[in-house]
Amino acid sequence: MSDTGAASAADPRFPIGKFAWPESVTRDEVMRGIEAIAALPAQFRDAVSGLSEEQLDTPYREGGWTLRQLAHHVPDSHMNCYVRFKLALTEDEPTIKPYDEAAWAALPDARTGATEPCLRLLESLHECWVTLMRGMTDSDWKRRFVHPERGPMPLDTTVALYAWHCRHHLAHATNLRKSRGW
Repeated sequence: MSDTGAASAADPRFPIGKFAWPESVTRDEVMRGIEAIAALPAQFRDAVSGLSEEQLDTPYREGGWTLRQLAHHVPDSHMNCYVRFKLALTEDEPTIKPYDEAAWAALPDARTGATEPCLRLLESLHECWVTLMRGMTDSDWKRRFVHPERGPMPLDTTVALYAWHCRHHLAHATNLRKSRGW
């Protein structure tokens, strides 16, 4: 489960590197992925706590989303993934509906809404999602959903992707704070 890229440190879009799709995921990697997902709500809250409205409205990079939009995007994305897990666990390779992340980030709630409800949502969502994942069997992890653009996606690979997603957006926020001395 790799999440580093050689030239990524210079690219603020991918501060921990682009996600590398693994051919297989071990049980230990799945468990580490679950722990990364479990840890994110507190880490993300720390990353945006104490910031002014002006700071929350600062893009993490030129042309990128603001910290406020990131605070909305992460639970939006993870909510979609939680539903995808439930679909894959209860249906035979369901085809999921993708969503337009950029369009969601441009909606009024993401552009101007408070971050606190999103942080609470992230906490509650991850509590439910982690409980689900910790109770899954080895055969559950091999279940798949079908992404219309990516094809079949096993849940063990999906947890690797979303563990990376946690670290990826956390790094956007923490790197901006560090660079600005906040």
